[in-house]
Amino acid sequence: MLRVRGKRFLIFTGGDLGLWALDDIQAEDCNIGVDRGTLFLLQNNIAVDYALGDFDSVTSEEFAEIRLMCKELNSCDPVNKDYSDTEMAVNWALTKKPSEIVILGAVGSRVDHTLANIHLLRKCLREGIACRIAGEKNEIYLVDKSLSVSSGHFTYVSVLPLTLRVAGVTLEGFQYPLNRATLHLGQSIGLSNKITEKKGRISVESGQLLVIKSKD
Repeated sequence: MLRVRGKRFLIFTGGDLGLWALDDIQAEDCNIGVDRGTLFLLQNNIAVDYALGDFDSVTSEEFAEIRLMCKELNSCDPVNKDYSDTEMAVNWALTKKPSEIVILGAVGSRVDHTLANIHLLRKCLREGIACRIAGEKNEIYLVDKSLSVSSGHFTYVSVLPLTLRVAGVTLEGFQYPLNRATLHLGQSIGLSNKITEKKGRISVESGQLLVIKSKD
């Protein structure tokens, strides 16, 4: 059995993936393939520690390769299931008590799937496990206490409430700082800020705040 407690878990979904996604992989990571995300890893010669999903987006030949090459495989029925493949992968990862979960390829053309994946950040936050969604043009966090972020190769940093009200929002090291502000769901005041120091510091007194790094 794979020893995974305390490792970073990288979940490669069946959404928009590219070579950019390989840059996040470190030697000691546990790589999880979700549906077609499993094939992406294998095609790029990345070992898959655990593969999960209904695999309705791969051919029978591709699924045969997945079954042969993956260390562990959990295949489910594409109809008789209550959760998305990505949520099942996150649920499984949480039981292993990783140090961090990174979900890759979770932002794509399907807005419903993108929103559902963003909502998974709440589940990880509730379990006290650090989690972020990583994409080519976006990186998404959820914070209810504090977070230190660098801009990296991203241009903007936006903060948006995920709960009805987020109180005590303080932004330091940003072009547009805030000091214990209250943000309400539906407001756009937190859009398109920029980090002006080496790192930006975000703190929240109550509520849950999405932090989205993005570039065009």
